[in-house]
Amino acid sequence: MTKKQTKRILRIIFIIVSISSLWLVPWTLVKAWILPLPDTVEEQVNKAIDYGFDGMIVYVDEAGKPPAFYTSGWKDRKNKIPTYPQALFNIGSISKLYVAVAITKLVKDKHLSLDKTLADYFPELVGRIENAEKITLRLMIQHRSGIPNYTDYGYWDNRPKSRKETLELALDLPANFEPGEDYGYSNTNYLLLRKLMDKVLGYSRNQYIKEKILTPLQLNNTFNSLNEVNIDDIMSGYHVGYESDLKAEYGGMFATAEDVGIFLRALNNGSVFDEGEQEIYSSIYVYKHSGWVLGYQSFSEYHEDIDTVVVLFNNTTDSKLYMWNLAEIVYNRIVKIIRNKKSS
Repeated sequence: MTKKQTKRILRIIFIIVSISSLWLVPWTLVKAWILPLPDTVEEQVNKAIDYGFDGMIVYVDEAGKPPAFYTSGWKDRKNKIPTYPQALFNIGSISKLYVAVAITKLVKDKHLSLDKTLADYFPELVGRIENAEKITLRLMIQHRSGIPNYTDYGYWDNRPKSRKETLELALDLPANFEPGEDYGYSNTNYLLLRKLMDKVLGYSRNQYIKEKILTPLQLNNTFNSLNEVNIDDIMSGYHVGYESDLKAEYGGMFATAEDVGIFLRALNNGSVFDEGEQEIYSSIYVYKHSGWVLGYQSFSEYHEDIDTVVVLFNNTTDSKLYMWNLAEIVYNRIVKIIRNKKSS
């Protein structure tokens, strides 16, 4: 067989494989990605509901302009309550940004050390978390500890009743990798960081976050637990295949899109920090985040090139993360719309 014939056969195989793989791609994702870009953010948000989201809230803070709010769909589909900008939302892992800022402040005040280990702070976990003597506070913040992620071990199927039970899911398991040798996103890291804050403070980390972050930034619509809010103020959460409303099922941090946007700008421009803190934060964690908890997806980022913060909340999830990918596409298209208007 000549080289030319071999290349031709390989080209045919590639085309067949490519065509076959198209059958595995959800066409709604392709459609959402390739459709012509609308002229306005409002049009894009309205279109998103056609893809199967129950409700969506988008907050846009362009420097030099009043903040803009865009909503579509249902806050509560059973009672036919439309989405509105002030609805509270379970922001999931976006809360890790607040924890990282709080840890930074405690490090600056010398209540914590980035180079001390898990074994130093929790000697009782030696032998129950592999490499506890080598896992530093810094590595935990950065998800470079190798500690297994408790949500990968039956958390969603049989939800633990306490933080202690949650931690048990990740104990006595082999490490995912040697500390510092890789990156592996693990909610267990931040469960331990929250536990550590309570330990060194001698009082609730929630109080500390409120005093050091929420109150100074006047984030009056951000709450550290489900117990602090009126349940009717929370946007309903839905998971594909389940009829029930999930808004009372999971704790965490609850906030409006506007409050998350204000915090994110303060994080990026440094106004959330006292002197010397931003240098520490920049060495340990990121300046943007997304969040996922059953029934809730959230995206938040400051886009430096257009000096704009964009926050997107939507209240529909699914087990295969199809809705997550779809929401990412919508988010990126919204940013592109804003960017196009800036350059026109």
